Amino acid sequence: MTTTPAELCVALDGTDRRWIIDAATTLAPVVDWLKIGLEAFVGHGPDLVRDVATHNSKVFLDLKLHDIPATVERAAANAAACGARMVTVHAAGGRRMLEAAVRGAHESTSEHPVLVVAITVLTSLDGTDLAELGIEGPPNDAVLRWAGIARDCGLDGVVASPLEAAALRRVYGGDLLIVTPGVRPAGQGGDDQRRTLGPADAVRAGSNMLVVGRPITRVEAPLEAARRIAREMASV
Repeated sequence: MTTTPAELCVALDGTDRRWIIDAATTLAPVVDWLKIGLEAFVGHGPDLVRDVATHNSKVFLDLKLHDIPATVERAAANAAACGARMVTVHAAGGRRMLEAAVRGAHESTSEHPVLVVAITVLTSLDGTDLAELGIEGPPNDAVLRWAGIARDCGLDGVVASPLEAAALRRVYGGDLLIVTPGVRPAGQGGDDQRRTLGPADAVRAGSNMLVVGRPITRVEAPLEAARRIAREMASV
């Protein structure tokens, strides 16, 4: 079980730059992290990261880097230079790529350390999808195996569905940061997420950071939705 309070991260997934900045302005006072993903970054680039970072929230740059080691090393360094406090890479890229990502992220001269976390199995995938890709066994097996590689390579943690959080915590203890997307409050659908859990249950399972997008950003009252989820997390 985690020993520090779990943090809430809001995914600012969208293309409209004005909407992203407005959402960051509204939500920054009540959340711990703001996530910029591939859609927003491809649309607006590093300047968007810098602008969102001015709202005094930590920026999670979720680009899921997956390339040859040299390319990933430089990309991680550039992510750190533009103000990101956390960056994602795919565990499936292998040891040399993961080690390169850590080297690149640590080149930053920022006063704040840049965390590197590995994507294990996307929350949109299930066992059937993995079998089609030639990965045998349930998602939990692949998540645990790749998490071990990531830890050995010096990464700070992993991204995994909340359904794998308890197993990760049992195997790797408290020194592994567990970031969990696929969090859905009671009564809300999973959208394109297949392996989901509610906020309180995800925290109980051992998640350090919950990443929530549409249940906050695509409702009529985003600020209240964020506060409600934060209260549920704090109740555990």
